[in-house]
Amino acid sequence: MAVLSVDLAFRRWSDLGVVVLSRASSPLPNPPVTCEILPLGPPGPGVAERHSSIEPEILAGRLNHLCAVRNIRIVMLDGPQAWKSAENGLQHARVSERQLNTAAKTGLPGMVKPATYRSFAEFCMDVYDALCRRGWRRLRTRPQPESPEPAAASLERVLVESYPHAAWKSLELKPLPAKRRARVSDLAEAYASLRAVVPFTTNRPPNHNQLQAIVGGLAGLALEEHNQAAMRIVGNPPHREHGHWREGFIVVPLQPRTPSSVRWLH
Repeated sequence: MAVLSVDLAFRRWSDLGVVVLSRASSPLPNPPVTCEILPLGPPGPGVAERHSSIEPEILAGRLNHLCAVRNIRIVMLDGPQAWKSAENGLQHARVSERQLNTAAKTGLPGMVKPATYRSFAEFCMDVYDALCRRGWRRLRTRPQPESPEPAAASLERVLVESYPHAAWKSLELKPLPAKRRARVSDLAEAYASLRAVVPFTTNRPPNHNQLQAIVGGLAGLALEEHNQAAMRIVGNPPHREHGHWREGFIVVPLQPRTPSSVRWLH
């Protein structure tokens, strides 16, 4: 049982944080999480290509292949999946962004706050769309507490939006500072504090992007394990509106609790 978590970047391949999180079956409560940090450079030879810009189609193809090889059906992506709905009652943000008080806001198509966020937001949506063309779908939920989860749901491949800054806060930890302001001591402190709450191992010391992928990916494990007590889902369901995807859920992890089944995910 594993999930893929990606701290997205669009300028350089070396800025991506790509981590596979898994947890072995154990009779003990909350067994340690294994985090495999993966280097994901661009296709083709040449060291200089590590700093080349990222094409959404190429990235989506490589993520899709990785998931097929690893039998992964949940991908966590740190980036907006859609624009805001014109009918959500908010002026500049999606419902999920308002509920988590995100630093950047995704408004109506083409409108973001701050304006410098637009290129990244559109890149992220292109990655979601490219993965959907490969058979993935954005996370949806429906209240069905009285009936079991449909059997077909276990075969579906789901894209889930993460937000690492809120993930730190929901775990009652100090958020990791932004990359441009983070010191080595900040990274070490965040790494140690996260391991104290959620025991995990890594195959190598994580950098800033990889640690953000780890904390954001913990919510994906809760989804995979149907552990409602270990996650929080905020926002409105994704839907098509006037030719664009709108809204969508963001999922953040919670402090470990005794597992309980989620029967309304599909």
